Amino acid sequence: MLDPKLIDDLADRLAGSVPGGIQILQDDLKKNLRATLEAGLAKLDLVTREEFDVQSAVLIRTREKLDRLETVVRELEAKDA
Repeated sequence: MLDPKLIDDLADRLAGSVPGGIQILQDDLKKNLRATLEAGLAKLDLVTREEFDVQSAVLIRTREKLDRLETVVRELEAKDA
């Protein structure tokens, strides 16, 4: 999940960019923007960089093991032939 501070900062920047006449509603706007951002980002099914790196390492190890097993199978098939 994304850092809540990043979402707060983004909501603050978006709320701060509204025209002056709407600035009175800034607190409500910040709350609504934050909720909308959280809901939208939750739907994206994002992972952290750390989770991505861990899964990449697992995939690399799995691929290496598969390559070794394929070699063993080829050698066994060659012996039977």
